[in-house]
Amino acid sequence: MSEIPRRAYANTGFEISIIGFGGIVVTDEEQGMANRIVAEAVEKGVNYFDVAPGYGDAEIKLGPALEPYRKNVFLACKTGVRERAGAEEEFNRSLERLRTDYFDLYQLHGISSVEKDVDPVFEKGGVMDMLIEKQKAGQIRNIGFSTHTHEAALAALDRFNFASILMPINFATYLKGNFGKAIIDLAVERGVSLLALKAMAKQHWSDEHPDRQRFTKCWYEPIQDREEAELALRWTLSQPIVAAMPPGNADLWRMAVEIGRDFRPITPDEETRLRELAEPLNVIFEAVGS
Repeated sequence: MSEIPRRAYANTGFEISIIGFGGIVVTDEEQGMANRIVAEAVEKGVNYFDVAPGYGDAEIKLGPALEPYRKNVFLACKTGVRERAGAEEEFNRSLERLRTDYFDLYQLHGISSVEKDVDPVFEKGGVMDMLIEKQKAGQIRNIGFSTHTHEAALAALDRFNFASILMPINFATYLKGNFGKAIIDLAVERGVSLLALKAMAKQHWSDEHPDRQRFTKCWYEPIQDREEAELALRWTLSQPIVAAMPPGNADLWRMAVEIGRDFRPITPDEETRLRELAEPLNVIFEAVGS
């Protein structure tokens, strides 16, 4: 059985699996299930784990499950707090819950507005001073951010030498919604690693969709069809990214791992097919003015 491929993250010398494990997978699950699926992930070659305080009890469940493997994995966490005092309290709590003394990557979570997210973190008393101090102390190895908007992402990139960006890189939002190209281009130019979200997203849920209750951890309609999921994920993995984070559903995560193991670059004909698939969709992100 083939092991999942790995790619170099930033300039760290560390390689991470092209498919990650999102902490939402273990949110609200029994500890035994969390232990088993994390062990399964490691066995399959997954070494990139991402979590956040905002993911319910994910930190509490992931900490014990990941503890036996901590030294051999790349653990990413986040803060949605913009001022130093609250962020430092949250940071220390995350370390305790995740049973670690450092994060391989710590990210500003969900940057969406220059005024509300970017400006405050760089002001006196903002969170960036703390992150830089924690990095110097060895408690943070790399600093990054996650985003869903062009304006805020581009502004953040101009203010600090971030190691990576976690963002939606999805065939439909890119090919139909024109979302992501400006950020991707600048990140590549600056040597910033790209981590992909929403690779297996299809579109906004419709109110009457029968599967909404089955996929309660997905705020969007995920791709369930195996062939379409393979095309979508392979398209994302063919972009200049390091890794992709699948949906927070265990079955979809397992599907992503299977696809990732046999990854091959998307072909021009397959991209044409994806453009056709994207055209009727109510995409979850669009670039302003598109």
